[in-house]
Amino acid sequence: MIASAQGLDRVRATSYRVVVHPKYRTVGLGVKLVRETLALAGTDHVEMSAVMAKYNPFAEKAGMKKIAEQHPPKEAEKIMDALEDLEFNTQLLGSTNYLSKTLQALKEDGVAKIREALAAQRHPRFLKSFSNDLPFGTREAYQKEIGNASLKKLASLIKICGFLMQTKVYLFWKKEEMGC
Repeated sequence: MIASAQGLDRVRATSYRVVVHPKYRTVGLGVKLVRETLALAGTDHVEMSAVMAKYNPFAEKAGMKKIAEQHPPKEAEKIMDALEDLEFNTQLLGSTNYLSKTLQALKEDGVAKIREALAAQRHPRFLKSFSNDLPFGTREAYQKEIGNASLKKLASLIKICGFLMQTKVYLFWKKEEMGC
């Protein structure tokens, strides 16, 4: 039995990111990189979490097995509905510049609707945004602070929502035993 996370790291490696320059995409380079790197990891197991794996199964083609998909939490979906009602371009939620300009252009009632949507959905990632000393924050502090949050803070919460809306695919690779 493995007694620590350090012990687990000796038998499992994690692939965090595979990035191929756009000029070299669609020629199988991602598959080749992953396939050849898996055996070089120095462990019998490799795991990967990837958003792009939902759209491009490069890791599966390289020999990894899809274990699960993590779909967006209901809290993020409800906030997304409120943003769509206010005609936010949900494809641009990762852009701080876009969010700042869009929030500044909203009338008071639009900003109030965003505050209400955020206040009603207390996902741990949102709670953490208002915690100073606690790792996950408290509902009470979140509820209190959301009403007074600056547009910059609201933009950061919306950006978190955009991140949460991504479906993540979890993949796993196990080194095959050699010999009989």
